[in-house]
Amino acid sequence: MQGQPHILVVDDELGILESLRRIYEREGFSVEVTDSGQEALELLRRSRTHVVLADIMMPKMGGMELLRAVRAVSPATEVIMMTAFGTVENAVECMRQGAYDFIAKPLKRAIVVRCVQRALERRSLMHENLVLRAAMPDGQGIGVIGQSPSMRRMMATVAQAAPSAATILLVGESGTGKELLARTVHRLSDHSHGPFVAVNCAALPETLLETELFGHEKGAFTGATARREGRFERAHGGTIFLDEIGETSAAVQVRLLRVLQEGEIERLGGQAPVRVQARVVAATH
Repeated sequence: MQGQPHILVVDDELGILESLRRIYEREGFSVEVTDSGQEALELLRRSRTHVVLADIMMPKMGGMELLRAVRAVSPATEVIMMTAFGTVENAVECMRQGAYDFIAKPLKRAIVVRCVQRALERRSLMHENLVLRAAMPDGQGIGVIGQSPSMRRMMATVAQAAPSAATILLVGESGTGKELLARTVHRLSDHSHGPFVAVNCAALPETLLETELFGHEKGAFTGATARREGRFERAHGGTIFLDEIGETSAAVQVRLLRVLQEGEIERLGGQAPVRVQARVVAATH
């Protein structure tokens, strides 16, 4: 990414604003903070903002209204929503409205840093993808360019592994393009006609991650007013990308192992297994 990343934090709690300002400035980011959604939009119009972090519950202009406004005013800006009321329904609605991610309070330094780093990585990859599409208007190519011997070896391995049904683990530092590589695997595989579903395993608490991955039945927990399919079911016939899989708990890993071995999941509150057929590509650093 060219230049210093610019982060805008919006929250009506001044303590959180100052805490996040210090955290991100230590990471080398340029940071602006405000307790007003309206002022956030003005700041967004005046400066090139890479990532916005916004609280959902704010007076006057709430976080969801701000999210929709940011998507309209600056579509390239990634938006991360924060809330002390971390329900699955809130997380799902944020994603539907175009948020990059959802963080539950109380905030943890490692999570807020990683989340913004991934948002910046995604923004950079989206820009690279636009450049590649412009260079290849016929849609040909695999989306990765590189001439070094190591890159050639890596792409040869990808070309060999992609058509198989094998589970793939990508290992690399943040910013090296693991999601782009996962999408390349998907495009070259027999699952390319199906959906590509990406999940950030480190961004949600364990209980929310389990529901996000495996879904839940009506009445499984307070607020579960209807059955909801998880990401594995939505990825049926395609590929599911599990980013930062090393950050998952032992309990989640046990359930993931069942998917890999048996090809089935069980929704939270469910009594019967559900068959799923999705290629699994995972990543860690």
